[in-house]
Amino acid sequence: MNNRKQKSGTSDRKASGSSDPKPLSYRMMAYTVVMLSAAFGQVSLLALGLFLYQGSFHLVQLNLDEAGILWIDAGLCMAFFIQHSFMVRKRYRKWLAKYIRYEFHPALYSIASGIVLLGIVVFWQQSGMIVFSSQGAVYWLLRGVYFLSIAGFAWGNLSLGTFDSFGLNSILNHVRDIKPAPRNFVVRGPYRWVRHPLYFCSLLMIWSCPYISMDRLLFNMLFTVWIVIGMRMEERDLLDVFGKAYQEYREKVPILIPTRIRPSI
Repeated sequence: MNNRKQKSGTSDRKASGSSDPKPLSYRMMAYTVVMLSAAFGQVSLLALGLFLYQGSFHLVQLNLDEAGILWIDAGLCMAFFIQHSFMVRKRYRKWLAKYIRYEFHPALYSIASGIVLLGIVVFWQQSGMIVFSSQGAVYWLLRGVYFLSIAGFAWGNLSLGTFDSFGLNSILNHVRDIKPAPRNFVVRGPYRWVRHPLYFCSLLMIWSCPYISMDRLLFNMLFTVWIVIGMRMEERDLLDVFGKAYQEYREKVPILIPTRIRPSI
């Protein structure tokens, strides 16, 4: 009778996909990485949002001439682009897997991105040359576009459902022995109008500043180019993952800018 109960319990655990609990040291490390990723991710995004709204925080003054200001700011942007491009490469992830488990990779990417992004906000130098400045109705129109783009960005994120921007789920699922659900191609929310609403809203946030100095113009141009390149690369990845379903979606829905009032699908 006892043997039968033991076997039954073992079978139940196997059927439910659970296993022995992870060691305490592993769980402590996992939850530490989760908290760091969530903290750096959220703080850096909030800081970036405020930076896009008001410009440089003037936290560090390097007293450079105009050329020096633009070189420093360009270097900060390039550091962000290089970090993003380098850490998503398969060769780097394969090398990293020799030392750090795969489930930690997305969170480490989020932490690194947050640190570099905060570096941009902290060390950004403002130029004294004004390229564009608006007042009155145009000023408030641009401010309205900024806040609408934030709402659109939030809508796009919510429409993704299980999208894990800070890489937390892969760690938590492993700690709790939860097998992630298979990824299905589902189109919801703003994805019915454009294939990349998050990029579209990001560009609106970047360019909706009512006053643009030379450093802000440099930031806008560099990040626009980076977003367009990243979007094209993501298109290839999505085709590899979802195949024919995404190809049919591409044929019906524009890539970035909505072309009609009603949704395309």
